[in-house]
Amino acid sequence: MAETRPTAGATTSSVKATSVQPKKGGNAISWLAPIICIIAGYCIWRFLMGDPAGFAKPDTEGGFWPTHHGPKDAWHRIYEGGIIVPLLLGMFLMVITFSIERFLTISKALGKGSIADFIRKVQYHLANRNVDAALAECDRQRGSVANVMKAGLRRYKEMINVTELDTEQKVISIQKEVEEATALELPMLQKNLVFLSTITSVGTLIALLGTVMGMIRSFSALGESGGGDATALAVGISEALYNTALGIGTSALALIMYNIFTTKIDSITYGIDESGFTLTQSFASLYK
Repeated sequence: MAETRPTAGATTSSVKATSVQPKKGGNAISWLAPIICIIAGYCIWRFLMGDPAGFAKPDTEGGFWPTHHGPKDAWHRIYEGGIIVPLLLGMFLMVITFSIERFLTISKALGKGSIADFIRKVQYHLANRNVDAALAECDRQRGSVANVMKAGLRRYKEMINVTELDTEQKVISIQKEVEEATALELPMLQKNLVFLSTITSVGTLIALLGTVMGMIRSFSALGESGGGDATALAVGISEALYNTALGIGTSALALIMYNIFTTKIDSITYGIDESGFTLTQSFASLYK
């Protein structure tokens, strides 16, 4: 009979399928934060920008959208930009909220110290066949790269004493462990970035919509008055342009923060890729 050799994917009594455990974490902020931000944006627009004390002719009736006239300063003049303003304010608050959330998450994922220095220390310990010291470095670093490296090192240490598989199959097993750990780490880094990327493109469009609506309202009022009040037209257009300014500012901030976070994620991803290469090359060269 032909001799059959165990494959790398086969699970033997001495080799576990994987030691990587799914991360537990809620995602309530993804749906709760936008709702709260939009409500907060409306409250800022309605009760702060729309404070009757800031207008020469306030609408004492109140309601959802009071028709105040004669704003006393630029802050209250933004109120007359219309109902699009609360949405833009909500998007601005979303940018701030998700920027803080991503900053905290990615800062934790970066771990302690330099990723390059961490990888060099692990390479040094592996070159001296000291896997336990390499695992200790992972415990000290505590970032996403360390988490992936630690999962790979555990399989690395396990493969040293396995006799059922040849070197190539052991390397494949280590590589698979690294890939599974990476698949759990990367989604946590990229989560909620979609809000920043969406606001980057949509914010300006919504601001333009608010500006167009304001200009339509201004020209309509001018037509009804007989077209003789150019001052009122100029004031109306300036109020409508507050939408554009607010939308462009929000989109610009979202774009800046998105680029900052993606750059940091790219450095983590590069470190993860280098970690997998380090483990497989080290094992292939030391345990032939």
